[in-house]
Amino acid sequence: MKFNVTIDRDKDSVWIIECPSIPGCISQGETKEEALENIQDAISACLQVRAEMGLPLTMVTVEYV
Repeated sequence: MKFNVTIDRDKDSVWIIECPSIPGCISQGETKEEALENIQDAISACLQVRAEMGLPLTMVTVEYV
């Protein structure tokens, strides 16, 4: 399964990645590559927890211009 993510940097140049379709699914890394690896783990963990709690796995997101 593929998920869209947002990529940003904070004031300390740490890469912040969020998966908007999974509420609360955020990760970070010192490099962009590290952050992308970390978000994969975060997505897996978030999906597992949501399944265990009986929550919908994802939320519908749309692009609004």
